[in-house]
Amino acid sequence: MSKIKSIKAREILASGGTPSVEAEVELESGVAEKASVSFGVSAGKHEAAVIFDGDMDRYGGKGMLKAVENIENQIAVEILGMEVTEQREIDEKMIGLDGTEDKSRLGGNAILAVSMAVARAAAKDEGVPLYKYLGSVFGMDPSTVLRTSLPKPMMVMIEGGKHAVNTTDIQEYLCMPKGLESAKAAIERNQEIYSQLGEVLKKNGLSTNVGNEGAYAPDGIESNEKPLKYLVEAIETLGLRPGEDAVLGIDAAASEFYQNGKYNLDRDGVSMDGENLIEYWLKWIEKYPIATVEDLLFEDDWENWTKLTARLPSGVLNIGDDLTATNSKRWQKAIDTKAANSILIKLNQAGTVSETMDCCILAKVHGLPTIPSHRGGGETDDTFLVDEEKGW
Repeated sequence: MSKIKSIKAREILASGGTPSVEAEVELESGVAEKASVSFGVSAGKHEAAVIFDGDMDRYGGKGMLKAVENIENQIAVEILGMEVTEQREIDEKMIGLDGTEDKSRLGGNAILAVSMAVARAAAKDEGVPLYKYLGSVFGMDPSTVLRTSLPKPMMVMIEGGKHAVNTTDIQEYLCMPKGLESAKAAIERNQEIYSQLGEVLKKNGLSTNVGNEGAYAPDGIESNEKPLKYLVEAIETLGLRPGEDAVLGIDAAASEFYQNGKYNLDRDGVSMDGENLIEYWLKWIEKYPIATVEDLLFEDDWENWTKLTARLPSGVLNIGDDLTATNSKRWQKAIDTKAANSILIKLNQAGTVSETMDCCILAKVHGLPTIPSHRGGGETDDTFLVDEEKGW
């Protein structure tokens, strides 16, 4: 074991060209490790807060120098000298120092950067891979729970909502290969489908513009359903079987088009209540090989979330994202009310490694799937999330 000797922070650029924050933790043993934090363009109201500078002369107010300052001048002062393996104690100390429910004083981004860097430094100091370290620290038996392979990828193929301009109300249309042994093979098939989808869009007179995440964002697409038709066509053109060789997913991010008790789907020219929206989604699920659905309803529309889960065909995952916000209290409520049968895991929604792992533990106890997720428009090259999921 080794104690924390120093903590440094810096402002970096994330995938969307906007800043993020990176922390570096050095131990008395000489080990030093870094971690950087991703964040979303569309974010639920129950997530840990991302703190920005607000200085409109830098990056349109989205600078991260305040987060850097909070790490170096406040967080570091509190946790220097602590044993690096005391992950939960370190996380709890930072949460207490912040003193707010949503980490809005110091910033969830500042706290998380340190939390991740601490875990990574501890793993290196212990001489074990990060995924094994996380599994052992949070009480799981490595011989029974460690994955033998990487998680299989779900790839965003077409995007709309806040991730693009003049396209669908729905935020993401995804594809997931089936029947393949490795993540490498699944990535290859996804890329083949993505390339073919571009040809399908061009054949239908649509642009192959891309959105925040690099998925197609066809300008002027005529309906919210069309992307599903184009995806099925792309899969079939490759000689693959929809539903057998590849399945689809949708992330509606419905909180973004919910207002005053109504869901407003401008692309389709309709406005409806939650019960009618459920019927709208169920028609799609009956018609297309949809295996996962995410945020099809407003993040606090608990009653209709439960109704939707009850009516989904067996095997279809109703994934909580904005609903659960990688928050163990909200996730427990979702389990108790059967509002969701799986959870999206985003480190920066929780704001610490410990709170993220608590959600994973809760899912494991109830035999429910966890789906690790990127963030749209604010990704970094940090691979921590892969280790977190592989360790479970």
